[in-house]
Amino acid sequence: MANQQRVSDRPRARPLSPHLQVYSWQVQMVTSILHRGTGIVLVLGSLLVAWGLVALAAGPVQWADFAECVRSPLGFLVMFGWSWSLAYHLINGIRHLAQDAGYAYEISSFVRNSWISIFGSLVLTAIIWLLAMTQWGNA
Repeated sequence: MANQQRVSDRPRARPLSPHLQVYSWQVQMVTSILHRGTGIVLVLGSLLVAWGLVALAAGPVQWADFAECVRSPLGFLVMFGWSWSLAYHLINGIRHLAQDAGYAYEISSFVRNSWISIFGSLVLTAIIWLLAMTQWGNA
């Protein structure tokens, strides 16, 4: 009896859930992943925005320190990424609201609107930064 295992002691062979290596990539999958990722980026980037607001309220010296950080190449990249995340999350959130209301559930509409979310966020971000850099000075 010592060499025999009871049936309940043996591990069961369970099927594994399919994962990214099983599914082929589709734009709907990418938009879902990007929506979650941009939400995380927005939370982290909001700390930088809060630092800017506190620096603005604290006085010119603190604001100069913040502005120097943001105007550095790394700071510009971070702020550009944060603004793209904001634009994408906004546009994709509107798409989700329309679907929650029962619109655009056909696969062709779903795919088209997913691409609109991606390219629309790039265009919106470019417009915002072009305006900021040309009209309102060096942002």
